Amino acid sequence: QVQLVESGGGLVQAGDSLRLSCAASGRSFSSYYMGWFRQAPGKEREFVAAINWSGGSSYYADSVKGRFTISRDNAKNTMYLQMNSLEAEDTAVYYCAADTALRGVRTRPDYWGQGTQVTVSS
Repeated sequence: QVQLVESGGGLVQAGDSLRLSCAASGRSFSSYYMGWFRQAPGKEREFVAAINWSGGSSYYADSVKGRFTISRDNAKNTMYLQMNSLEAEDTAVYYCAADTALRGVRTRPDYWGQGTQVTVSS
């Protein structure tokens, strides 16, 4: 089992940057694929980015590719999402997720955080 807690959300203007963090507790953080999802008002939760256990491979939704960067620090049991050139369409609750498989972390992760709000004003 792993417990996930997000932080770093807030209100920013379009074009600004923001970095989200996801602190994990429990067992074997480094053995999990980690990911980020987001859910905007009135929309379904959608995949944003994922990273493998070592941090050597990452995966992105087309809508954020080139603007967002996912990373992890296994020594700190923490994952990050660096978000640059933010747009109003990025406004959503962002969720941290974990799974033991890549397909799982990109579709239906076993573990979720509680979410952090990101609001981008235009």
